[in-house]
Amino acid sequence: MTHKAQIVSQTLRQIISEMSSVSWLYSRRPGHDFTRKSVLGFEETISILLAMEGKSLNNELLKYFNCSENTPTASAFVQCRSKLLPEAMEILFQRFAAGFGSEGTYKGYRLMAIDGSDIQIPVNPDDHDSFFPAKEGVRPRNLIHLNAMYDLINRTYSDVVIEGSQVCNEQRALTQMVDRSKIMPAILIADRGYEAYNTLAHVQEKGWKFLFRVKDGTSGIVSGLDLPAEDEFDICFDLCLTNKETNAVKELLKDRNHYKKIHYGHQFDYLPLHNRKKNPTVLYRLSFRVVRFRISDSLVETIITNLDSDNFPPNVLKKLYNMRWGIETSFRCLKYTIGLLHFHAKKVEHILQEVFARLIMYNYSELIISCVIVQNGGRKHTYKVNFTAAVQICRQLLCGNVSPPNVETLIAKYLLPIRPSRSYSRKPSTSGLVSFTYRIA
Repeated sequence: MTHKAQIVSQTLRQIISEMSSVSWLYSRRPGHDFTRKSVLGFEETISILLAMEGKSLNNELLKYFNCSENTPTASAFVQCRSKLLPEAMEILFQRFAAGFGSEGTYKGYRLMAIDGSDIQIPVNPDDHDSFFPAKEGVRPRNLIHLNAMYDLINRTYSDVVIEGSQVCNEQRALTQMVDRSKIMPAILIADRGYEAYNTLAHVQEKGWKFLFRVKDGTSGIVSGLDLPAEDEFDICFDLCLTNKETNAVKELLKDRNHYKKIHYGHQFDYLPLHNRKKNPTVLYRLSFRVVRFRISDSLVETIITNLDSDNFPPNVLKKLYNMRWGIETSFRCLKYTIGLLHFHAKKVEHILQEVFARLIMYNYSELIISCVIVQNGGRKHTYKVNFTAAVQICRQLLCGNVSPPNVETLIAKYLLPIRPSRSYSRKPSTSGLVSFTYRIA
């Protein structure tokens, strides 16, 4: 029998091997880099990046090569990783992510959540896209913003866009990931901040469904609609959008629930950029529901969706939106368990190598964990795999120190009870960069 852990591991190895066979495509100096036989060849360099944890670079190399006398120095490894083009690890991530994730669906849809998270990197005032100068007692810092699309059922990242936090645009990143995705069909779930008529139109044009939490009051996109002053409602809208303003259009715009003008300066990709009087009025039709429901005695939430009301009544929408929390917990695991906060470089292009390496390692671990059968055996609680222990075991599989059948058995030994009734108040805090001089020994 072929174990899924073996399939996952072989798939990753095969992609790396295929990239290695045309390594000149991913090298800075084609025909020169990675041409000589060396301990640090193309495949080994990528494998080391994938296996890195939070230790110093010398200790990472000693661990990977089992303290062999042929262990390369940190300087040699830095020279080898510099030969890789910045796009190499991103391509590896995209190819590996595309090979899995179609197994789990909800009513035939892939459930995709989208969100972003800031990551602090070494201070570099010359990097204007990510540098924030010191002010009001806050030290200067550099931040990059990770925009991610996450499969909530299969628990893997399907796509990411990384930008400097000074120039990041979450709505633009969303449209990029939606437009280039090959997933069909899907429900895209997003929190407040992503709602805009342009992003909804991109999801509609893709043939996907959207489920976005929106702002109440005067600042959200639904503020221009005539909504009832009630705590709970479910109303369908068939809205025609235009960026033209003639006397005839002004008359139409009086019907706020059927016509909407996209103001100059607001991006909308499905209407002409320039409108002259002689040109006919172009209308873009956007159909959706606005649903408000109570989540506690004192709190209500408003969402906008194009899911049909028969198969997705408000109680189902509430359940679906609650599942979006999976991407939040994945960020925590990515940063603190996989080690996204521990970089081994100061150059942005090398940091991006490690970001994509951590994303690959996260997907690699989750895909292997998904095939582990947890036996509850009449216990008081339902149990799940201990993700922290499982990641360490998966790293050993990647390094060839454990075989696939033993991996699943070993992971199943490390379990944690599931206590769904437990909740803790969220305490947002800024995570600082871990200095090179304070690494795990």
